[in-house]
Amino acid sequence: MIRHTSLAIAPGICYGQSDVEVSANFVDELHTLKQKLAQVPFAAVYCSPLQRCAKLAEALAIGETRIDTRLQELSFGAWELLPWDSIPRDIFDVWANDYAHLSPPGGESFSQLHTRATHFLAELQSQYSGQNIAIVTHGGVIRALLAEVLNMPLKGLFRFQIDYASVTYLNFEGAVPKVGYVNR
Repeated sequence: MIRHTSLAIAPGICYGQSDVEVSANFVDELHTLKQKLAQVPFAAVYCSPLQRCAKLAEALAIGETRIDTRLQELSFGAWELLPWDSIPRDIFDVWANDYAHLSPPGGESFSQLHTRATHFLAELQSQYSGQNIAIVTHGGVIRALLAEVLNMPLKGLFRFQIDYASVTYLNFEGAVPKVGYVNR
């Protein structure tokens, strides 16, 4: 799984499924990712439809890109493009204490994101057994799939730091899936 590169948005803004442009560092981050992936042959490349992922998937040129909406970031609904600190603290705290099951107004919960991401993953496993698949996506999707593989509660998702332009490797060979590495 490959997280998109850094974005052209001010720090502290909730952007979720908003279609934010990549930062001026895109070319440098792309070059670093190409080096990380140079020796890996991919049977397929999937990505979120948001431009920050689609642009990266195409520029990596590691295979024909297939768009899948299940790979989108969490929808923050009415909070999209608001500064995090402008969301009323009492409302934010209720959500933050149970983000696995509660959703921002008009958005989705992490359980909903987890469900769509794991359905996507199950399809891949049945189609590409034993092959390398590249998934260009978002931090929330990567965290949800890590939680699935590790059989951990969604409440612990933010214990994983997922950097921009990082690679996380999941291995599904054998009886039990394994995390090869995170944030490389």
